[in-house]
Amino acid sequence: MINTGSEDLNIDNNFSKTVDLIHRAMDVNLIRRDVIANNLANAEVPNFKRSQVNFESELKRALETEKQRPAVELTRTGPKHISNWQPRDYREVQPRRVVDFTSVSNNNGNNVDMDQELMGALENQLLYTLLAQAATFEFSQISLVLK
Repeated sequence: MINTGSEDLNIDNNFSKTVDLIHRAMDVNLIRRDVIANNLANAEVPNFKRSQVNFESELKRALETEKQRPAVELTRTGPKHISNWQPRDYREVQPRRVVDFTSVSNNNGNNVDMDQELMGALENQLLYTLLAQAATFEFSQISLVLK
């Protein structure tokens, strides 16, 4: 633990959490790549509905609960008492595959837009590369400290 004056900073905990978040995001990007590939493969199938992966918004909500401690926290005097604040563990957030039933792009009932899917694939690949670079940077910082 390093004392920074106003608060204690646990370097090991921050590093572990950062690396864990990066790896989880990379795993989600692999799932998203498979979903996009499936959408592209079924672009001409009548009545096929595209899917997408939702993860980041739910992860953001979970991370924000760690900071949203109420002004007055109720004391629990028994195991069956309900707390007025319970932070959500970000490690419990799972990616969700969501099927888009609301839109139709083609006359055959299929809603896969090739341009949108290809752009999503490119964005996903760039994000994966960025996350890999971030992971490399984190480990290089630890390597620098150990030298």
